[in-house]
Amino acid sequence: MSGPILVGVMPGQRPVVLEQAAHVAASAGLPLVCAYADVTVYPVDGTMGGPAAPIDPDGVDDDSYKIPESLRQAIATQLDGSGIEWSVVQLAGEPARALAREAEDKGASMIVVGTREHKLAAALKELTAGSVARHLFHRQALPVLVVPVNPRVPIDDDDD
Repeated sequence: MSGPILVGVMPGQRPVVLEQAAHVAASAGLPLVCAYADVTVYPVDGTMGGPAAPIDPDGVDDDSYKIPESLRQAIATQLDGSGIEWSVVQLAGEPARALAREAEDKGASMIVVGTREHKLAAALKELTAGSVARHLFHRQALPVLVVPVNPRVPIDDDDD
C-alpha cells in the first residue's frame, strides 16, 4: 500500500468509521483523505475536482454546496493530535461513484465506508438505491473496508 486511505464522511456519521480509517492509515504510515460526497450537486465536467453545479439551482447560494462546517469541525476534533497526515475533500454526485473516481485519481490504497444505521429511512433508501458499500465492493479493484456503525448481534447466539 502506497496511496492514501480514502474514507467517506458525512454529517452525523458515527465516529467509529473515521476512527477505523485513521487506525488503518496510521498502521500503514499513509495519509488519510476524508471525502464528503454532496448528492445535491453534480460534477459539470465529469471530474471530482472540477466545477460543480447544484441539481436544483433555484434558491441556492454559492455556500450551500460546500462541506458543512460542522462536519469539518467533527473531523478536526477527532483527528487533530492523532499524528497522521489528513485532509478533507469535497466530491460531487452519487457517493459510490464519486468515491471510486476520487480513489482512482488519488491512487488510494483502500476505501473505507460505514454501514447504514438500522432505521426505517435507511432501510427504504437501501431498497431503492442500494448501499454505498455494496456499490463499491462490487465495482472496485481496491480493497473496501466496511465499518459496521450499529451492528446487530443476535441475542440467541447458538455458538455457546
